[in-house]
Amino acid sequence: MGIIHPDLAVLLDLVPADLAGGERIDWAAAEALLGTELPSDYKALLDTYGMGDIGELVILPPLPSDVRGWEGCHVGSMTAGLRRLWDEDGGVPGVTLGAGAVLPWGSGMNANEMAWLMNDPDPDKWPVVAWRRQHSWNESPWALFDCGMVQFITRMMLGRFDACPLGDASLWNQTDTFVSWREQRRRLLAGLDPETGEPNPYADMFPITEDWP
Repeated sequence: MGIIHPDLAVLLDLVPADLAGGERIDWAAAEALLGTELPSDYKALLDTYGMGDIGELVILPPLPSDVRGWEGCHVGSMTAGLRRLWDEDGGVPGVTLGAGAVLPWGSGMNANEMAWLMNDPDPDKWPVVAWRRQHSWNESPWALFDCGMVQFITRMMLGRFDACPLGDASLWNQTDTFVSWREQRRRLLAGLDPETGEPNPYADMFPITEDWP
């Protein structure tokens, strides 16, 4: 595999890549399309795991997937909506950068959204910002975390923030498995639960075929 990104090495100890998708992303094309270079830990994560989810955390790829049902889930498709939330809420308190500095990388977990704040020419120095649907009435839904995206995931799983960084605690101080979108689709077609691989008791009631959705 060669030299492993140090942040990714920590994640691999927590979340094995046994169900990786196997995609090979054209990073030059992706960065040209998005108009920016991307952090090295993010590229290392997708080069290792491929496109998929850690538990209920969706890791957004930079380009559309060719997996049926997931074509519309990628960085570009989520950017406008997340930037609109930044404008509506005023962003992270004390941060003066506008919505154009926000670029999404994660979603899910009861509608929590994760992004980079592009506040430095070096993408490896971008901190994480998160929009929490579930938050206290007297606090902003936005928060900033001074770490990269892979560190954000591992610190959340290891409980190394002062409190759960999101409005959903499904990955707080605990681990889960990575399941690629290809494996999830294979399981659906086989009548299995896409996340666990266990038999789906409702599969006969709602049969899934190759042309779904």
